[in-house]
Amino acid sequence: MNQPTLIVKAGIGLLALFLWSASTYLVGETEQVIITQFGEPKGSPVNTPGLHFKLPFIQTTNFFEKRFIEWAGSPNQMPTKDKRFIWVDMYARWRITDPLKFFQRLRDERGAQSRLDDILDGETRNAVASYDLIELVRSSNRPVDSVPIESEEDRIVLEQISKGRRAIATSILEAAQARTADLGIEILDIRLKRINYVDEVQQDVFARMIAERQRIAERFRSEGQGEAARIQGERQRDLQRIQSEAYRSAQELRGRADAEATAIYAEAYGRDAEFYAFVKSLETYERVVDTKTFFVVGTDSDLLKYLRAPR
Repeated sequence: MNQPTLIVKAGIGLLALFLWSASTYLVGETEQVIITQFGEPKGSPVNTPGLHFKLPFIQTTNFFEKRFIEWAGSPNQMPTKDKRFIWVDMYARWRITDPLKFFQRLRDERGAQSRLDDILDGETRNAVASYDLIELVRSSNRPVDSVPIESEEDRIVLEQISKGRRAIATSILEAAQARTADLGIEILDIRLKRINYVDEVQQDVFARMIAERQRIAERFRSEGQGEAARIQGERQRDLQRIQSEAYRSAQELRGRADAEATAIYAEAYGRDAEFYAFVKSLETYERVVDTKTFFVVGTDSDLLKYLRAPR
């Protein structure tokens, strides 16, 4: 085989390979395809995974997701029915249910995300403006009896709600689904991810929270001071009772001792009155006379009786 023949066969093989690759496409498990010819859709959407064929060069494949797609909104400032300005941050999940209609109306995911921004933001703004802030914050009228309380003053009484956060999110979902029904997409779920006050209102809320905590702290402090005063009073009362009992016991002991001493003195006096008088005189000398005392008495003074004529 000469050289020109080999070149021709190789060229034919390359051309056939090129035509094969241009006329086939592979659809994955998570993909769906719309075939367009000069920009216009041709045939039905291709949802079956595997190898498929198309006209080369004049037909184009447009791949779309079968899986759930995330939509994440940007936080927006919105007014509630009771004129509270809040930041609302939300997210949603959606999927392409009709790729042909999706392609005709939105072209691609970027167009769908832009359209969802308008729809979901508008419906969320309408819902937030229709309810008070407490309806957006709470989800149910659950009881709070499980919260420990110190007194009836601490009992938490929550304002009752008629709808709640979860039901409001459901109403936003239903309204958004009605607006996207002809776009070939389905919104599966919507959640209010975060709700917060704007900066101006947030400072007032924090100030009220601080004031409330300070009020409770002052009440606890006052109760503690009262308890301390009660304990101090009981301590003083117990101390006085103990001192009184000790004084009574001491006086009783002193009385018994004096009685015993008197009895001993009386017994001694009964045995030898003169000796008793002598002892009492000595005790008197001991109490009256010392090295710094000077006194003048007559020689006939009873005080010097035993000094003048000792036995």
